[in-house]
Amino acid sequence: MIVVTGATGNVGRPLMRELLAAGERVTAVSRHSPPENPAGLRHHRADLAAPQTLKPALEGAEALFLLTSGDFMAQGGNLDGVLEVVRASGVRRVVLLSSQGVTTGDHPSELEDAVRRSGLDWTMLRPAGFHSNTLQWAGAVHAQRTVAAPFGDVALPTVDPEDIAQVAAVALRDPGHAGRVHELTGPAPTSPRQQTAAIGDALGEPVRFVEQTRGEARAEMVRFMPEPIADATLDILGDPSPGLRRVSPDVERVLGRPPRSYAEWAARNAFAFR
Repeated sequence: MIVVTGATGNVGRPLMRELLAAGERVTAVSRHSPPENPAGLRHHRADLAAPQTLKPALEGAEALFLLTSGDFMAQGGNLDGVLEVVRASGVRRVVLLSSQGVTTGDHPSELEDAVRRSGLDWTMLRPAGFHSNTLQWAGAVHAQRTVAAPFGDVALPTVDPEDIAQVAAVALRDPGHAGRVHELTGPAPTSPRQQTAAIGDALGEPVRFVEQTRGEARAEMVRFMPEPIADATLDILGDPSPGLRRVSPDVERVLGRPPRSYAEWAARNAFAFR
């Protein structure tokens, strides 16, 4: 059996579908009920901030997909405590959803450090920003056919969450990925202006791009995130390091096909912007 935490998220949902389609027994773990309940899926409500609540989900499990939420980190989450419960339950393998920023030094490595010292077989997934992050534009595109964002021509190789899910499914099922780090990006850097054009192509009508100043973008961001995080995010988006701009071969190396482009993601998700 494989346990998937973060089961209601952009990676967790397609990961569960991948695993079930492959014939695996899957337990979905979330703090709330999952939005879907396909045949063969078992659901368990737990909160990583209270590690003992995870224990019943781990009975009989061989592998764990580990995703920590922003809330978990904001509360000073103790991943060592979570991994102690995981190890005591007999789970042998953990696949951690980390961040490309760990590779470049833009993000801290404490989650990976905890997994490495856990004694479990591990695989680290370090994705770039998600294509699906642009769903934050859906309301404005629907209402006004407009996207407003800063740094309109700074391009980054964002990645399709379904590609992340498929790589995770391979790593969870194949012990040959133990001890490996997979950096996951899309096939090419794409700027907000280019993403806006791709959404317009998917809708079959123009979508206007309006470039925000850094101050305008920051004023919006601090409404839903702490100021230091907003500033750090804007620093990365405005002047990303060469490492964050680099296209990685790892999706193709693991899956045997190129990663999906932003345009492919937009075409598949056009309904969200209509």
